Amino acid sequence: MSKQKKQFPSVHQGLGQSYDRCEQEQSQLSERQQKRQAWKASFDNDPIDLRSLPKRVVLKSRDIIKRLKQCQDYRQFRGKRLRHDRHVISIPVTRDYRLLCRMQDNGIAPEAVVSHQDYNVCKPGS
Repeated sequence: MSKQKKQFPSVHQGLGQSYDRCEQEQSQLSERQQKRQAWKASFDNDPIDLRSLPKRVVLKSRDIIKRLKQCQDYRQFRGKRLRHDRHVISIPVTRDYRLLCRMQDNGIAPEAVVSHQDYNVCKPGS
């Protein structure tokens, strides 16, 4: 008597109770989903919206913001005050992105991370 192949929930067929490859794929898929959910949940702790930015820009922006909260000087990050509004500080995050901050009585408050093209359009005199 020959055994019949069983159709598993995935597209695989085989003999036996379960298909090991399906279980491995499911565990890898669930790990990826957990990482993705953790990454999305990490944006809830950010003082500004960083969701639309590339991962490397998000990580570097978070590092700069964290270090600014620890009262490090913005000039350590090559940050500069804008000429038209001396309360606004521009800190380069990468070659293509800038972190805009505003000087306040209690320190520096981040406002936005903008692309270099958007930054050049929004500042006067360029």
